[in-house]
Parts: sequence; C-alpha cells; structure tokens
Amino acid sequence: MRSSHILDREAALQRWWQEALGSALLGAESELLTEALEDVFGWEFLQVGAWGNARELLGGSRTRRQTILAAAKFERGPDVIGRASALPIVSDSIDAVLLPHTLEFAADPYSIVREVDRVLVAEGQLIVMGFRPWSLWGLRASASRSGFPPGLRRVLSQGRVQEWLELLGYEVVARRSYLYASPWSHPSAAEGGGKILRRGLVNPLPSGAYLLKARKRVYTLTPVRPRFREKTPVIGRLVKPTTRSSP
Repeated sequence: MRSSHILDREAALQRWWQEALGSALLGAESELLTEALEDVFGWEFLQVGAWGNARELLGGSRTRRQTILAAAKFERGPDVIGRASALPIVSDSIDAVLLPHTLEFAADPYSIVREVDRVLVAEGQLIVMGFRPWSLWGLRASASRSGFPPGLRRVLSQGRVQEWLELLGYEVVARRSYLYASPWSHPSAAEGGGKILRRGLVNPLPSGAYLLKARKRVYTLTPVRPRFREKTPVIGRLVKPTTRSSP
C-alpha cells in the first residue's frame, strides 16, 4: 500500500516536471547545483530522494561516483531502493550528500538528517534544498490538499534546518536564495532559469526557496597532561617549616 502511494506521488511529480514551471525549476536548480558542487570532491556522492526525470541534478558533480537513493523503483529511477531514514549504507563512507527537497516529503525529516550524518565522512559536505514557508511557494504548498509540488508534506524554514545541522556539529559554509518566479507562472524554457534563479526588475517577489551547504566538522579532544612539579607545602601564605634545623 505504501509503495503504491509512493509510486502515485512520483507519477504526479513526473507529470509536473513536464509542465513549464516544473521544467524551469528543475533546470534552474541544476544550474544552481553546478555552481555549488564546484569544490565538492571525493569518491562517493549520494543523492537521497528522487527529484527530476533522471540525473539532472548530478551533472555538475566532480566525485568519482554518483548514486541516487529513493524509496521506490520507477521509470529511469534510482540506483538504490531504501528508506531515507534508514540508509542501507555503511557509516562514514560518503563524501557528499544532496537532499533536494527530500526533507519536505518525509514524515520525520530530522531522522533523515541524523542518518545522513551517520554515513558522511569527517569534513564531508551536505547540500539541502528547500522551499521557504513564508513565500508564495510555501503558502501555495500549505493551501494545497495534495501538496505543491505534488506530494509535498510540509515546508521547513532555512533557520530550522540550519539549527539541526549546527546541533550535529556542522558548519554552514554557503547560503543561496533563489526561485523568484510565482508558483502560478508559466515561464518559457528560454527565460525560466534566469527568472527563477535571480531577482529582476520585472520580478520583485521575495525568494521562494533556499540552498544550504554545510560541512561536517569532527573535533578531536587532545588530553592535556598535568605538569608535575615539586610543590612546597604552604600554610596560609607562610612556608611550612621542615624538620631540618639550620646550622
């Protein structure tokens, strides 16, 4: 039953990405991630959650291998089937993780953040994309019974996600606001990316989405050895007399 629900949601998203607004958003986010991934290197890059028709978001990745994990198999689907809240991945084995609106589709988003923290190596990087609650996109998502985009459960503020990361010891190294188009607009393929990524004179709306980039910091404690030195016993401020007599 749950698998059928996931497949229905993914089918609705697939149809939405074929529309003008969905296609423009996906193209803009792919462009945005190409910039964000310029300094992300290593062996393993993991995208948790399917977002897009195929692997559009991974085009700018510079790691040796890229893997997509999702909850169900579908056309041109993920490489690994599994739950985001219980990743079937060895701890401390992934160099970078991407959460493309994944937390907003989850019943327990914080558990996903904890799982991602488990599999990331020390100094590994995490990129989170989300919609802003107090934006036209957030308001439309809250007002829609089926979610907007289709299947969206909630919108999480940038501040809340950042608090979660800081509690786990992450350092937020970059923030980016984007999505300046209205959720009721119909941008053409030619203007979609620029209109969604950047604010313009004809597009003065506040941003509808954000990107957070954080690094996993691991601090090791170095034990401080006490310095042993001979101390003369003191009573008050006076030196305690010894049994030796002076000549």
